[in-house]
Amino acid sequence: MEDAETSEQWPIRTIRDPAVLRAMAHPLRLRLIELLAVHGPATATRLAAQVGESPANCSWHLRQLAAGGYIEEAPGGTGRRRLWKFVETGHCYGGADDEPELAAAGQAAGAIQLEHEVDRLRHWRAARTDESPEWREAVFSTNSIAWLTADELAALNREVMDLYLRHIQRHFAPETRPAGSRPVRLVAWGITDTDLETPAEPDTPADAGRRPRS
Repeated sequence: MEDAETSEQWPIRTIRDPAVLRAMAHPLRLRLIELLAVHGPATATRLAAQVGESPANCSWHLRQLAAGGYIEEAPGGTGRRRLWKFVETGHCYGGADDEPELAAAGQAAGAIQLEHEVDRLRHWRAARTDESPEWREAVFSTNSIAWLTADELAALNREVMDLYLRHIQRHFAPETRPAGSRPVRLVAWGITDTDLETPAEPDTPADAGRRPRS
């Protein structure tokens, strides 16, 4: 099923079960996970009001997430007012040795997560003029191309994760959040680009003399 790993600051679960990955691979479920992680335990009714869905639909999706181990019941809820809480665990998947079914489930989950993050970026860009000058100055988006070996890229990955882990515990310990802090999305990837690896063929003398067609 899953292998559990632990970092110095929070547990990391390596997912090896395709069914567990499929339980997460849905846009609404990602949103529900985030709301529970950021705001704490909630009922399906309360979450439904936040995401614009029916309580019955949210309740069904919450049960699927619980079956996958992403959330669990919290004490204090009863019957229709069942409380759900985020399981304070990170998740890792997409190993180089994945079996085909697991690899396909990982591809699907990754695609849903990517679209979710792009949607959040679009939402921010559409509303950024509503932010204060202080926050407009603080937020950032950056990209670049670097020539790295596989070992160097792996080292960069660890450095980025170290930066994340310096702040991630504030999710679960509200008392550690400084005054004025807000939820901030931190997204990064370091990927190879095969289209850039092969240079274009040089122009031939005949090509150089041709004029483009209008």
